[in-house]
Amino acid sequence: MIDPASLPALHASHGGIWLREGGRTQGLAKGQAISRAAETPILLLNAPLTGQRLGYPDLNGLDLLELWAFLHPARFLVPTPKGLAQALGLPVPSAEADIPALLQSAAQALLDRIESPDWREREGGWTSAQTLHRLRWPWSPLIAPRIAKPKEAERWLFSKLPEWEEAQPRPAPRTVALDEAQVLARLDTLTGAGAEARPGQRAYATAAISAFRPRMHRDQPNMLLAEAGTGIGKTLGYLAPASLWARQAQGTVWVSTYTKALQRQLDRESLRLFPDAMVAAKRVVVRKGRENYLCLLNLEDALQGGFAGRAAILAQLVARWAAFSKDGDMVGGDLPGWLPTLFRRNGSTALTDRRGECIYAGCPHYRKCFIERSARASADADIVIANHALVMINAARGRETGQRPQRIVFDEGHHLFDAADSTFSVALSGQEAIELRRWIMGPEGGSRGRRRGLSARLSDLASYDVEGGEAIRAAADAALALPADEWLKRVVTGEPFGPLEALFAAVRGTVFARAADTGEADAGYGLETELAAPDGALVEAAQEAALALDALLRPLTHLSRRLEAVIEDAPDWLDGAARARIEGAVASLGWRRDLISAWLALLARIGGPADPDYVDWMTVDRVEGREYDIGIHRHWLDPSRPLAETVLKPAQGVIVTSATLKGGGDWGNAESRSGATHLLHGAGRFEASSPFDYAARAEVLIVTDIKRGDLAALSGAYGRLIEAAGGGTLGLFTAIRRLRAVHARIADRLARAGLPLYAQHVDPIDTGTLVDIFRDDPRASLLGTDALRDGVDVPGHSLRLVVMEGVPWSKPTVLHAARRLANGGNAYDDRLIRARLAQAFGRLIRRAEDKGSFVILSAAMPSRLLSAFPPGTPIRRVTLDEAIIAVSVAARRESLGETTPLGHQGHESGHSHLERE
Repeated sequence: MIDPASLPALHASHGGIWLREGGRTQGLAKGQAISRAAETPILLLNAPLTGQRLGYPDLNGLDLLELWAFLHPARFLVPTPKGLAQALGLPVPSAEADIPALLQSAAQALLDRIESPDWREREGGWTSAQTLHRLRWPWSPLIAPRIAKPKEAERWLFSKLPEWEEAQPRPAPRTVALDEAQVLARLDTLTGAGAEARPGQRAYATAAISAFRPRMHRDQPNMLLAEAGTGIGKTLGYLAPASLWARQAQGTVWVSTYTKALQRQLDRESLRLFPDAMVAAKRVVVRKGRENYLCLLNLEDALQGGFAGRAAILAQLVARWAAFSKDGDMVGGDLPGWLPTLFRRNGSTALTDRRGECIYAGCPHYRKCFIERSARASADADIVIANHALVMINAARGRETGQRPQRIVFDEGHHLFDAADSTFSVALSGQEAIELRRWIMGPEGGSRGRRRGLSARLSDLASYDVEGGEAIRAAADAALALPADEWLKRVVTGEPFGPLEALFAAVRGTVFARAADTGEADAGYGLETELAAPDGALVEAAQEAALALDALLRPLTHLSRRLEAVIEDAPDWLDGAARARIEGAVASLGWRRDLISAWLALLARIGGPADPDYVDWMTVDRVEGREYDIGIHRHWLDPSRPLAETVLKPAQGVIVTSATLKGGGDWGNAESRSGATHLLHGAGRFEASSPFDYAARAEVLIVTDIKRGDLAALSGAYGRLIEAAGGGTLGLFTAIRRLRAVHARIADRLARAGLPLYAQHVDPIDTGTLVDIFRDDPRASLLGTDALRDGVDVPGHSLRLVVMEGVPWSKPTVLHAARRLANGGNAYDDRLIRARLAQAFGRLIRRAEDKGSFVILSAAMPSRLLSAFPPGTPIRRVTLDEAIIAVSVAARRESLGETTPLGHQGHESGHSHLERE
C-alpha cells in the first residue's frame, strides 16, 4: 500500500515554487519543477492552475481535487490550501512553503476516509473505482487497496436514481386577500426572535401585499416597482407575503433572479421558510434552463464509450456526483464548479442538453430525468426560484400552460430590460443555423453520437402515418440547404456551399468592406455594421436564403399538423409515454418554426423598408482576430414591449425590485425599462433608502493623475492600491485585454507580499469558484469584468476596496446608438453609466458593519455622474499617492477596530464636490 507521505508534493504560485520530497521542502525553478512533475506522479491541488503558474498547461498528477470529487461528490469545497485544510480539520499553513506538507497530510486524511465506517458516499464507490482503474486514473493505485469490495453487487446509477411520478394537475389558486397583520407576523417568524427591528423591511412587506391581491382588470397585473437600498432586507420582505399567499391560495409564486449567486442565496433562505430540509425541498424548487442539468442519456453514452481519455474520467466522477446530487444542476448547483475545469477541454458541456435534442418520453431514463423531475416538482411548489430568461421563455412558449407564471417577483429587476432584450431577440447566424441542421438531420457522415434526427425520434410515426413520414423526409432534404460542418472555413476561403453559406459570405464581405473605412478590420475585435443600404449581392443572397428557409418551414409545419392528428386519432400504440414524446416533438417543432419564421422576417428586411420597432445589424464575431461566427441580428428597439405583452399582461401580480431599480434615473426610467409604461394602469411604487451610514463607512476616491491608455501606470496603481489595502480588493475592468495585461504585471509582485491575486479570463477557474476563493481569503484580491459588477455578495473584511479602471462608458454598438438616439442622447448614456456605478459601489457595503473605499482611476469622471453614489457618501478627487494614503489609513483603522468615519479625514463629505470640478 502506497504511503502518501512518500509521494512528492508540489505547490506553485505567483510567489514561488516549492517541492516536498523525502521529508524536506525546497524551492525550485520552473524548469526543475516541470521536469520533476514529468518523471513521477506528484501530489497537486488544482493541476490546471498549477500548470498555468509553471507555464506548463499539460501538467497532470495526483490532483487532490479529483480525489475529493470521488470521495465527496456533492460536498462544497473551496479549492485552495486553506479551504482543503479547513474541510479536513487540518492546520492551515502559515506560509506557502508549508503547503506541500499540507498536501501530503490531506492525501493521507482523504485516503483514510475510504476505510472509515463514517464515509457517507460509499455506495457505488467500489464499482466506480474499478472503472477508473481501467481508465488509468492516477489515484487508482492508492484507492484500490483501501476500498473493500461490497458483499452485494452495487446498483448501477440508472437503477438507483428515484423516479418522479405523474400527479393530478394542481387546481387554479384560490382567490384570497392577505391580511397585513398576518404578513407582518410571518415576517417576524422569518427574521427570528430577537432580530433587529427594520422599519424599512416592514414597510416593504406591507407594500408587497398589493401584488398578491385579486386582479381587477384584464391585461393589468397588480404590479409594484420597489427600490429597496442594500440593507433593507427585501428578500424576506417579499418572501413573507409570497409564502403566506402560496399557503392560503394553494398557488405558486415565481421568484426570478438574473444571477446564479442570488439563486443560491434564495435557495439557502428556503430553510427560513421551512426549517425541515425535507419539507423545504418539496415546497421550494429551483428551476433553470435545460442546458444547466445533467442529461442522463448523454451521461450513459459517455460512460459506455462516448468519451475517451481524461473526458472518460470526468464522466465517471460526474456519475458519482449524480448519485448524490440534490437536483442534477451542473451549473451553480451542488456539482463543484471547479470540477469541469480540471479537465480543461470541458467535456461537461456534452453531458447537458445544449442542442435541444431531448427525446422526452422516448428516452429510457425519462422517468428519472432531473429536468422533468424539477418541472413537475415546481408545479406543486410554493416558491419556484428561476431566472428572468426562463420565466420569459415559459411565458412566451407556453409549453407548460398549467405552469405559466402568474405571481412573479423579479429580483435584480434592474436587469429585466437586458434579459428581455436577449430573450426576444433573433439571430440568424452560422452557429444557430448549423444547430438547426443537426436537430433535423442528426449525425451525418462519420460523426459520432446517438441518432437524434427527426427521422430517428419519430420513426414510429413514419411507419404509421404516410404523410408524416413524407414530411420528415422532405424536411431532411430541405435542411441540406443549411450550413454544414466546416462552413466557416468555406465561407472565409470564398467557397460557400448552399444558399445559407452564400448569405453568410455576402454578410462577411459587406461587414469587412465597411470596416475597412474605419480601420477596425485590423484590430482583431468583432465587427458589426448596420443592416442598411445593402448591395445587390447581399440582397440576392438574402432572397435565395429566404427561399431555402421557406422550403424548410413548409414540411415542418405539415409535420406538426400530422403529429397533432395522431394525438387526436389515438392509435393503439399511443400509450402515455408515446403521447408525451409526440407532444414534446410538437412543442419542439413549434419553437423551430417560430425561429425560422423570425429568420424569414429578418431576411425580408434586406432590400426592403426598415421596421422602426427593430434594430437590425450584421456581425463578424472574432476573438483576437480569429473568426468564429457570422450573423444577422434583430433586437427590439424597446424590448419592454414584448415583455409587457408576453409576461406582464397575462400575470396576476408582479413585483419588480432592486437596490438600483431606477437605474441612475427617476421613476420614469424604472417604468420604461420594466414594461410598466405599456400597461393601461401602470404600476405602484415603493422606495426605501439603505439604512447604512455611508458617510461613516465608505468613501469614493477619484484618482486624477492616471493617464488614459498608460498601461504601466494603470498596473502600478492597481498594485499599489491592493498593497495599501492588504488585499481584499475587487478590481473591475471594461476590457479583457487590459485586465490580462494588468494581472501579468502585478501578480508576481503581490504574491511575494503574501497577497494572492486571481482573475477572470486568466485563471482556469469558473467565476463562481473565483468568488468563493475571494470570499474565503481576506488577503486575496480578484480582477474581473461585468460579471463581477453585479450579483457578487462578499460581506465583511474580505472585500474592503473596489477599484474601477475608469468610467464604465457604453460600447458604441449599433444597438446602443439606436437606443441612444431614441431615448434622449447623452441623458440616456448618463443613466446607464450611473446605474453601472451604483451596482459596482453596491459590492462594497453589504452589511451594517462593513467599511471600504471605492476608487475610480479616471480624471475624466464627470461630476454629473456622481449622483450614482448614495447621498452623504464622501467623494474626493485626489492623486494616486493621496488615494493610497487614504486606503492604507482606512485599512489600518479597520484592523485596529477604530470607528472614525472615513468621511472625516480632513475633506468634505456628501456631494459638495459637484460645485468644484
